[in-house]
Amino acid sequence: MSEKDSQVPTTVDFTAVIIEHVSKWYGAFQVLRDVSLEIAVGERVVVCGPSGSGKSTLIRCINQLETHQKGRIIVNGTELHPGMRGLAAVRREVGMVFQQFNLFPHLTVMDNCTLALVRARKMARSAAEDLAMETLERVRIVDQAQKYPRQLSGGQQQRAAIARTLCMKPKLMLFDEPTSALDPEMVKEVLDTMTALANEGMTMICVTHEMGFAREVADRVVFMDAGEIIETAAPTQFFNNPQRARTKKFLSRLIH
Repeated sequence: MSEKDSQVPTTVDFTAVIIEHVSKWYGAFQVLRDVSLEIAVGERVVVCGPSGSGKSTLIRCINQLETHQKGRIIVNGTELHPGMRGLAAVRREVGMVFQQFNLFPHLTVMDNCTLALVRARKMARSAAEDLAMETLERVRIVDQAQKYPRQLSGGQQQRAAIARTLCMKPKLMLFDEPTSALDPEMVKEVLDTMTALANEGMTMICVTHEMGFAREVADRVVFMDAGEIIETAAPTQFFNNPQRARTKKFLSRLIH
């Protein structure tokens, strides 16, 4: 077993996210069914599964973009409740990157990155711009700082969205199929940026169909189907020796 494959949560003090018996419904339709999962600080977890399996709903519950009806979700030591006080403080430590880039089209990349720093964090404009430039350098688009989103490629827009999130210095990053809206040739540049973040020790939960990324970067792969976690394992075991028939069927379709 490789060093990466052996990295699993061992001490509750180092747990970033605790999900206990979480269920959620949209009307009569149950989208999450008694889901339990723990994510360690510094762990990189890839969540995969067929469309409609509840993957995106699960990670959206972690910052309460969706609310759960049963069970408990604890993020960085704080239990989340619908309408809770202090939710904004929790969200400041949880960055999220979506399928669509969600950049403000009328603002430059620089202004997209500094807006929350100046308005929400009350940071001086000059300090915010310095931090934004450092972050844009990290995602390798510092030369695009004064451009508008429409002037960027899809891959550059997604990296700008990642930079905007990183400027808030989150403890946890959530990625909801961040490459699904990109042309194939632009996927690699975004995955390379995410890989670099993982190598820096960022705690990450990534919903993705990019199995190459899961093999290379993940400490654990979680497979969901019909609102349930079917299997969770280190990448080597998940890809080479899946235990559940549903997992094997899913992987066989990816290969063939």
